[in-house]
Amino acid sequence: MTATPDIDAFTRPYWDAAADGRLLLRRCRACARPHHYPREFCPHCWSEDVGWERASGRATLHTWSVVHRNDLPPFGDRVPYVAAVVDLAEGPRMMTEVVGVEEGDLRVDMPLEVAFREGPDGVTVPVFTARSATPSPGASA
Repeated sequence: MTATPDIDAFTRPYWDAAADGRLLLRRCRACARPHHYPREFCPHCWSEDVGWERASGRATLHTWSVVHRNDLPPFGDRVPYVAAVVDLAEGPRMMTEVVGVEEGDLRVDMPLEVAFREGPDGVTVPVFTARSATPSPGASA
């Protein structure tokens, strides 16, 4: 078993954007609410009129857990790591990993920004790190 995401025709824009350093969300054109993880319908109003939109790349830390043991590839080579749930600036929550932050420095509502890491399988995944004073690479101009 591996942690490689299943990339299909529907999710391809999400993964291609990540490889280009951009984080995408889905937004419903019927109720205007964003959501993440990508779905072909709105989880709020069930409309199928949804589209891709570039996220700002800003988030705050909602909760986290430091994982010290994980036997599944590729995680075993990265322990300890910070598994986290972040609140994206646009509203949705996202499961992710926080990188580049010491465990003792993690705080609820800590400002974060998106970063991207290419995995051993060649798939680039969004992760988050402490927000700097400069705009994140995923931010809109």
